[in-house]
Amino acid sequence: MNMHEKINYVEFPAKNIEAAKAFFKSAFGWDFVDYGPEYSAFSNEGLDGGFYKSDLSVSTENGSALVVFYSKALENTQSKIENAGGTIIKPIFPFPGGRRFHFGDPNGNEYAVWSDVNA
Repeated sequence: MNMHEKINYVEFPAKNIEAAKAFFKSAFGWDFVDYGPEYSAFSNEGLDGGFYKSDLSVSTENGSALVVFYSKALENTQSKIENAGGTIIKPIFPFPGGRRFHFGDPNGNEYAVWSDVNA
């Protein structure tokens, strides 16, 4: 359902869209719809979005916004990400409200996963 003046969609750069699709399918079970060779969309994943062909990547080090996933089992989610080919940028650390870690996808985009569950 589209809500007036609410965040509705997010797009990420990807040097290799096929690598992005394979990673997110393996780590999180996402499905994609391709719109030509330079764009692939995902939906029903919390917030709809897509990957567009670009040589750029998003990183908090460069001032980018950070997309944060939620997990009920932080260590299990980290293992799934690593097994799918993701890289851990910042290992699990505590912060007010819980614990989290940051990871990179195969295209170098940075994301985080947080949990309010302690263990």
